[in-house]
Amino acid sequence: MKDKRESFNSRWGFILACIGSAVGMGNIWMFPTRVSLYGGGSFLIPYFIFVVVIASTGVIGEMSFGRAARSGPIDAFGMVCEKKGKRKVGEGLGMIPVLGSLAMAIGYTVVMGWILKYAVGTFTGATLAPKTIEEFGGRFGAMASAFGNNIWQILALILCMCILIFGVGAGIEKANKILMPIFFALFVILGIYVAFQPGAATGYQYIFRVDKAAILDPKTWIFALGQAFFSLSVAGNGTLIYGSYLSDEEDIPSSA
Repeated sequence: MKDKRESFNSRWGFILACIGSAVGMGNIWMFPTRVSLYGGGSFLIPYFIFVVVIASTGVIGEMSFGRAARSGPIDAFGMVCEKKGKRKVGEGLGMIPVLGSLAMAIGYTVVMGWILKYAVGTFTGATLAPKTIEEFGGRFGAMASAFGNNIWQILALILCMCILIFGVGAGIEKANKILMPIFFALFVILGIYVAFQPGAATGYQYIFRVDKAAILDPKTWIFALGQAFFSLSVAGNGTLIYGSYLSDEEDIPSSA
């Protein structure tokens, strides 16, 4: 079965899929919050240090582990521990990231519904219909309440299932080749828009300043480390699984 495992059709398809797995809401929402709380540039310095260190070790390691196992984390960890006669222990360890991803996926289905509703509302005009901040907040509160977003959440799940039905190459890879460039284009447009807003210069000054007190604070380094793991999707699951679909000819360090 492992010899017949599907693989990505192209190197860039694999890279875009990995980026899509790593750059999620945890980065879009949490990264600017932590930059703000922990001293702007003082947070970015340890963050980039950890990103380079983890990317050059953990990401390469997980991709290699996945390709060698040609399987998900449960079987991969089980395979390694089986050499010591403790396959069940390994499978138990592999279950930890799987359960963690399941918990995250349950929460993300709600967010997917929000995103789909706002995306459609952008074209219909419903998203920008509220005239005040209070009205925006009220509408979001109603949507975020219990049973306030069920239809959009179900539609988002159906859309994801349709992509997964087509598999890795024809489904996930093709979807990321379309969605990820759009995602980056939207961020470039947003960045240009923000640059011309009142107070933008003050914001840039804060982001790139270095506060000695903040950079010496252990919390800055701890949260920067956590954010780096978020940014790279290193936790024994996503990168490992995508690595299991890599062909033997792929240069893993280069892709990482």
